[in-house]
Amino acid sequence: MLIRLPLLSFSTPAKICRLVLFVTMLLSSSVWAAKPLTKIEGCILIPTEWADGDSFLVRTPDREEFTVRLYGADCIEWHVTDATDERRLRAQRRYFGITAIDPEARRAIELAKGFGEAAAKHVKSELSQPFTIYTAFSNALGDGKHKRVYAFIETSKGTDLASDLVLAGLARAFGVSRQTHDGRSKDEYRAHLDDLELQSVSARRGIWSKTNWSTLPEERRAQRAEDEELAIALGDAPLAVGQTIDPNAAARDELMLLPGIGEGLANRIIEHRPYATPADLLNVPGIGPATLAKIRPHLRLSNR
Repeated sequence: MLIRLPLLSFSTPAKICRLVLFVTMLLSSSVWAAKPLTKIEGCILIPTEWADGDSFLVRTPDREEFTVRLYGADCIEWHVTDATDERRLRAQRRYFGITAIDPEARRAIELAKGFGEAAAKHVKSELSQPFTIYTAFSNALGDGKHKRVYAFIETSKGTDLASDLVLAGLARAFGVSRQTHDGRSKDEYRAHLDDLELQSVSARRGIWSKTNWSTLPEERRAQRAEDEELAIALGDAPLAVGQTIDPNAAARDELMLLPGIGEGLANRIIEHRPYATPADLLNVPGIGPATLAKIRPHLRLSNR
């Protein structure tokens, strides 16, 4: 990156001091810049019982293994083992408008989970040949069950896996994003996925083929109401005095323990890492002085 310094006269010690301060600020800010992406070619998929469409185990040519969590795409949960998984599945069903895909509630849930399984099978097929990973090894613990890192995946066909899933109607454009390896900003990448989702909706692909368009607005309204209730509940039941969370390292669900922080804000906190001071969280869209004042007593910061 080319930095153009302002034209300064060095006729006085004061002006020299100002220049030193200016350069020092630039250097200190670069320490906290987002980590660059590492390109790892020749990776393979490791089959597991718990993998889904947006989170799965991979092995590098150096035989290092770790779990990848895709940037930007969110597939339907199909391994539902606790209340958090159930809550996410309900939100996903409402987003796609498939809550009443079948008159019998249990069957409707199983049919929805079937799309999660379909996404996992799609990934298994697309990653049957060695592929390329782009990652900064940013922590993507999510629910804390598995060690995960956020990543972009380029298939052997040269396509972006998250984009493939969204276009196929097997994922929604949702979740953490960042600047891509080809220079697109996180907002540009998110807009790209949103456009692919519109294409998928128009073509009635995948999950969208089962959407009940007459009830979808009410389903999404119900989800917004539930999110608001959850935020109020979290705000009324803050963490214990002295209990702290590191916004530079915490999993999504850990961040959601902070007063007034829902899933959307938790994702944005992850996107804007790292933070040098608590005040840096004011750069996260949706966090203002009032929210920062509520969460500040529960923050601790590590240098990441």
